[in-house]
Amino acid sequence: MTTSSILIVEDETALAEVVRDYLLADGLSVEILPNGTHAVETALTKAHDLIILDLMLPGVDGLTICREVRQSSDVPIIMTTAKVEEIDRLLGLEMGADDYVCKPYSPRELVARVRAVLRRRPTGADQAAVPNTRLIIDAERWRVTLDGADLDLTRREFSLLAALAARPGRVFSRDQLLALAFPDDTDVFDRTIDSHIRNIRRKIHLCTDWDPIRSVYGVGYAYEG
Repeated sequence: MTTSSILIVEDETALAEVVRDYLLADGLSVEILPNGTHAVETALTKAHDLIILDLMLPGVDGLTICREVRQSSDVPIIMTTAKVEEIDRLLGLEMGADDYVCKPYSPRELVARVRAVLRRRPTGADQAAVPNTRLIIDAERWRVTLDGADLDLTRREFSLLAALAARPGRVFSRDQLLALAFPDDTDVFDRTIDSHIRNIRRKIHLCTDWDPIRSVYGVGYAYEG
């Protein structure tokens, strides 16, 4: 089995080394860059499977790095930042990161996030594999089935779940979900999203204990199916 390679771009040396040790213990290979000066070049010339990228870096900041990498590569990027408010700003900029982690974070949680993102990334060995069909969204028939059973969703619940599931793992703010799921509904507000998410989860839990929607505190939601 090929070991996945992780690039950490982080100027806090002690933190980078702790994260490296946890990733190594989980069977991953790791490279560390202490600043953003050569991050884009490294990301585009070396075969890394995922990048853990700090927002505030000496040399070149994480936002610029992410934008430049995204122009040529779809390598998964987990952005780390010191403030929840910065995550809100990043989401609004549509910068292309696959996940966001706010400092201070648990290294174990970060490793779990890394593993989750890597599982979603198709590789040569599994591109032909059968996708996860546990939850099926049929946009033409406005029908959602879970393990073969119909979920009785309202129009708005369907639209919201479909918007999340279209980009698995992507963290969406409430404002983004409003724009994606309810572009023509002027009577839907950001906190209405929370109510719809609760209803979707309740209906899913009538069938199973599985919860495919991850809440990101202070930010929004992501579909982890």
